[in-house]
Amino acid sequence: MREFVKILKILCLFPLMLIYRSVVTFRNFLYDSKILKSHEFDMPIISVGNISVGGSGKTPHTEFLIEMLQDEYQVAVLSRGYKRKTRGFRLVEADDSFLLSGDEPLQIKQKFPNAIVAVCENRVKGISQLMSKFPDLKLIILDDAFQHRRVKPGLSILLNNFNHPINKDFLLPLGYLREPRSSAYRAHIVVFTKCPNKLKPIEKRILIKESEVYPYQYLFFTTYNYLDLKPVFNEDKKTIPISDLKKYNVVLFSGLAKHTSLYNFFKENSKSVKHIKFPDHHNFKKRDIIKIEKEFKNTKEPSIIVTTEKDAVKLKDNKYFAEETKKMLYCASIKVEQLGSEEDIKQFNNQIFSYVRNNKRYCKLYKNAYSG
Repeated sequence: MREFVKILKILCLFPLMLIYRSVVTFRNFLYDSKILKSHEFDMPIISVGNISVGGSGKTPHTEFLIEMLQDEYQVAVLSRGYKRKTRGFRLVEADDSFLLSGDEPLQIKQKFPNAIVAVCENRVKGISQLMSKFPDLKLIILDDAFQHRRVKPGLSILLNNFNHPINKDFLLPLGYLREPRSSAYRAHIVVFTKCPNKLKPIEKRILIKESEVYPYQYLFFTTYNYLDLKPVFNEDKKTIPISDLKKYNVVLFSGLAKHTSLYNFFKENSKSVKHIKFPDHHNFKKRDIIKIEKEFKNTKEPSIIVTTEKDAVKLKDNKYFAEETKKMLYCASIKVEQLGSEEDIKQFNNQIFSYVRNNKRYCKLYKNAYSG
């Protein structure tokens, strides 16, 4: 029966996928042929994006770049601000509501208060505004901008989820790809994200072979390092070391595009885990909180509630959590960690720093990525 449903789904969605593919391919043709204009700017611009619908780690990798570069350069991050209730260009403040800026831009600003974070659905306008308002600005990072062809970044980083690689997926609506796999040619750097901490050499060789990177592209690998759990509501309360997680039964809830990596980590590292999934960028309502609290009450002691950083920024003003529940609510913070040899890590860092220092937007090597 399950196989029959799967075949029926393919038969129904395949024609729609072909229509979607033709539209996306034609749009890319218009940009590649310069019929539609891609704007370039006299400033280093790094795009961090993906081809899949969410779940590849764009925000953690954007944060990774900020941490790498902020001591040497004034860094700005420009995001669309998905699901915010405002429009136009807006500078994000650390005490904003997520409704004003979007959850991910607010998360970035709270973690990196010295970074300039802005939202604007029009990236060309947003970049122009940042350059005008901050004359000393040295670098702009575009969060989730691989499909935004109106801006031609000097350095484009394409993220490929180890658990859901693009070479094994299909276009919308049959799969999760927003563009054909061939669109990866526009990237200068391809990063396999969410890899196992101990990526086996055989796995790495298979990924390198299957990724089919172009001669001008660089391929790297990253994983997530989970940090100590932080209290969401009481900042004075002690954190819970990851090494102590085995002592607790965990009620985990998350609003993500893909939950696999998060769930697997808590399944392997906690006493037990009950996972409540919500849609990506979910705005938590009263019924959601009731569901979470009910699950927590039915969980054997010692127990805690854990959510993600992206979800935590939406809970600060949430009025539905009981005070007793707030005391047991923690946030799982993650940090991107590079995999590979010292030489691999050095090469990645050199690619980033040399581009920013030399503004390699006009270097022939990078121009080739757009020539097809």
